[in-house]
Amino acid sequence: MEKIIYQKRNGEITYLPTFVSKKWIIAPPPPQEFLNEHPELLANIAQLLWNRGLRTQEQIDEFLNPDYLTDLHDPFLFNDMEKAVAIIFDCIKNDKKIVVHGDYDADGVCAAAVIMLCLKKLGATNTDIFLPHREIDGYGLNSRTVQFLKDGGTDLIITCDCGISNTEEITLAKNLGMQVIVTDHHAMPAVFPPAHAIIHPLVPKEKYPDKTLAGGGVAFKLVQALLKRHQEISTTPLFPDGQSHESFEKWLLDLVAISTVADMVPLTGESRTMVSYGLMVLNKTRNRGLKQLLISAGLVNENGESKRTFDTHTIGFQIAPRINAAGRMDHANAAFKLLMAETEAEATELAEQLSKSNVDRQKLTEQLVLQARYQIVKQQQEKNPILFVLGEGWSTGILGLIASRLKEEFYKPTLVMGLNNEIITGSGRSVPGFNMIETLKTIPEFFQKFGGHPQACGFSLKSPEILENFKKTMLEKATAGCADLDLTPQIHIDAKIDLDEINWKLYDLLEKFAPFGQANEEPMYAAYRLTVMGVEPVGQDGKHLRLMVKHNSHVVRKTIAFGFGDAERHPANWKVNLKPGDIINIAFTVGVNEWNGNRELQLVVEDIEKNPPK
Repeated sequence: MEKIIYQKRNGEITYLPTFVSKKWIIAPPPPQEFLNEHPELLANIAQLLWNRGLRTQEQIDEFLNPDYLTDLHDPFLFNDMEKAVAIIFDCIKNDKKIVVHGDYDADGVCAAAVIMLCLKKLGATNTDIFLPHREIDGYGLNSRTVQFLKDGGTDLIITCDCGISNTEEITLAKNLGMQVIVTDHHAMPAVFPPAHAIIHPLVPKEKYPDKTLAGGGVAFKLVQALLKRHQEISTTPLFPDGQSHESFEKWLLDLVAISTVADMVPLTGESRTMVSYGLMVLNKTRNRGLKQLLISAGLVNENGESKRTFDTHTIGFQIAPRINAAGRMDHANAAFKLLMAETEAEATELAEQLSKSNVDRQKLTEQLVLQARYQIVKQQQEKNPILFVLGEGWSTGILGLIASRLKEEFYKPTLVMGLNNEIITGSGRSVPGFNMIETLKTIPEFFQKFGGHPQACGFSLKSPEILENFKKTMLEKATAGCADLDLTPQIHIDAKIDLDEINWKLYDLLEKFAPFGQANEEPMYAAYRLTVMGVEPVGQDGKHLRLMVKHNSHVVRKTIAFGFGDAERHPANWKVNLKPGDIINIAFTVGVNEWNGNRELQLVVEDIEKNPPK
C-alpha cells in the first residue's frame, strides 16, 4: 500500500512514494457442522468454499463444476423478454431500421458487438451502430443523439450497458415514434424510462434470478432468447451457412467473458459459468479482431500459437485495456469495428491502432496521476475521508483510471474531475462500506447526469459554480458514511497454511476455483514464522526479490516478491534489510512459473512482516 509523501529537494517539490503495512484479515475457520457435512473436502478447500459463501452441496457443485446446459437460466424469465423478442423480429421481418446504442467501455462495446452479430445472423439487413463519444456525447443516450437517430430513419433503438437512467431521452424517442428496448445492469433510477421493453436484472419485481450480470451478460441473454425463438419458428435446424444455433451462441462467449471481467461484476452464479466457457472460446477464438489483438499484445505468435493459456488476468490486463483505450483516447468505434472485422487486413490495422492508443493512455495516465497526487498533498487532503482532484483539460476517458489509482494508494473514496469547455465531469471510486452511487442519489440537484455502481460512479455537474458546494456536501456525506469504517488498507487472507502443504495436488484443486475475479479473488494464504535462507534481487534493476524460505521442515521453498526490491518505493529496503536467518511472515498466492517447457510451483508474495512476535 503506497503512502504519498512530497518533500522539497533543491527548492523543488519531489514525489516520494513509500509503502505502509497492511492489516492482515484472516478468515475464521468454517464451523465443524460444515466440515461434518462435507467430509470429502480437504480442510483447505472447505475453508475456501466457506469463505465464498458456498454452503449447500448444490452451490458447491455449481461453483466447482459450472455446466453450461444446467447452470444458465432461461432468458424468457426476464419480465419483458417476450415483448423485446417480438419487437425485434417484427423489425427484421418488415425491414425496419434497428440501431444498437452501446457504451464506450469494454463492457458496452462487447455487448453491442454480441447483439449486432446476432441481428446479422438472423438476417437483419437494416441495422446500424451508435457508440457515444465520451466528451462530446457523454454516458448513455442524450436528446441530440435521439434526434440524430430519428433523422436517420431509425425505428428501433436497442441500448446495451446503458439506458436505464435515460427517462427524458427515451420519452423523447417514444414521442418521435421510435421504439426502445433497454438492456442494462446499472443502478436503478428514481424514475424508470418508458421503454417498450426493459431487460435489466435489478428492475423492481423482476423475476430473473441472477442479479449481478454485466452489460454484456444482459445483452447475451437477449441474444439467447432471440436464438431460442428463431430455432422454434425456423423451418430448418441450421442457419443458411450450416451453423447451428447452439454453435453460434457459444462462439459469442469470448466477448461475454471480456465484458464480464472488464466490468468487474461478481464472478459467481451465471457470470461465473459464462466466463468459464468464454475463456475456453477465447483460447480458440474465431473472431478475427480478437485474434489480431492477441497478436498485437504479444500473447500469440504470427502462426496463431498462444504463448500461454488465457485467463481472467489476460482479459483484465491485456485485452480489456486495449478495447477500453479506443474510447478513452479517441472513439470506441475503432474497438467495435475490430470485433466486427471481416478481413484480416482490417483486423490487423485496427488491432495495432488500439495497442498504440493503449500505450498513449498508459503514458498520459502516469502523468496525470502524478499531478493528482501532488494536488492532494498540496491541499492537505490526506486526513479527509474523501479525496477530490480537479484537472483543467483532463481527458474524460482517463478520470476513472486516475481515481482507481488514488483510491488504491490512499485507500479512501476518491472523486477525480476534469474541467473542459466550462463543463465539469467526474469519475469516482470507493472503498467497501461507502456506497458511491447511493450517496450521489441523495444529492441529484448537483448533477446534469450521473450513474454507476456502489464502488464506481460517473457524473457531470450542472455548472462549475457549484463545485465547492458539491465538494462540501460530499465531504459531509463521507464524514458520516466513513465514520465507522476502518480505512487502513487490508489483505483478506483465506487461511493460514504450512508451506509443506503446498503441492501440485493442492494447486490442481485451487485451479477449480478459477476463473478468479470479483467475489472470487485468487486464494490468499498466510505462512507464519518462516526462516529466510536466501535473498536474490531479480529482474530489471533488481526491483523484484526471489526469497528462499524454510518453514517447519528442512525443505527450502522459492518465492517471488514483485517490486519488493525497489528501495525507492519500499522504505523498508527489503533488498538490504532481509538476510538469511531472519524470521518473517508472508501473505501469498500460489501460482506456476513456466520456462523452457518446465513448470514449477511459485509462491507470489503479497506482503511481508519481519520479526513477528512469537
